Amino acid sequence: QVQLMESGGDSVQPGGSLRLSCAASGSIDSSRYLGWYRQAPEKQREWVAAIQIKGGAVYYADAVKGRFTISRDIAKNTLYLQMNDLQPDDTAVYYCAASRGWSALSTFTGPVDYANNYWGQGTQVTVSS
Repeated sequence: QVQLMESGGDSVQPGGSLRLSCAASGSIDSSRYLGWYRQAPEKQREWVAAIQIKGGAVYYADAVKGRFTISRDIAKNTLYLQMNDLQPDDTAVYYCAASRGWSALSTFTGPVDYANNYWGQGTQVTVSS
């Protein structure tokens, strides 16, 4: 089992920045990927960014590439998402996730199947003027 808890969500103006954190505990080593997803009102949950636990390779959805940065502090068992140049379309609940077992990258970054991941409870990010 893996437990995840996000923090850092807030309301910001367009062009602003936020850093989300996700405290991880449990059997993290059994997962292949950690990552962030988001879900806007009336929309399906979508993948945002991922980091490979062994090796540290990072991956981003096209919508956030160049603006968001995913990172991990191994000593603190904490995952981060630095979000810059935030726009109203970034408004969503952001969820931290860990893959269940050794799933493929395409499984982790593709259409969301909730059973494939462990999930945090989410943190709200609102971007408006």
